[in-house]
Amino acid sequence: MAENRGITEADLETMSWMMRATVEDPWFGFLGYLLIIVLAILVFNLGFARKLSPLKTVIVYTLLIIGCFVLWFLEFFFSAPMTLVLIISSLVLGAYRFRLHKHRKKEQSNGPS
Repeated sequence: MAENRGITEADLETMSWMMRATVEDPWFGFLGYLLIIVLAILVFNLGFARKLSPLKTVIVYTLLIIGCFVLWFLEFFFSAPMTLVLIISSLVLGAYRFRLHKHRKKEQSNGPS
């Protein structure tokens, strides 16, 4: 498929993995961007989110989506492992939140001392 677009094998060797996948299927770049958005929202909610007013929430998520374009750009052009970093961050923060939940539940069942 890449040969039809005038891209040689040498050109493919110099591209990042996401660029190569996007050459094969143009939707892959967009799906990568959506994955980064979903993971960034997950990391934000696990680690940093507080109750905000609806307007502030819209502003925060809008800026988060715009900032995700920068992360996607770094992964697309420079092969920076942004998706992998967001996956690992969500796993670590998820484990932390789970342990915190278990600790708080244990404290509640023991009662105040």
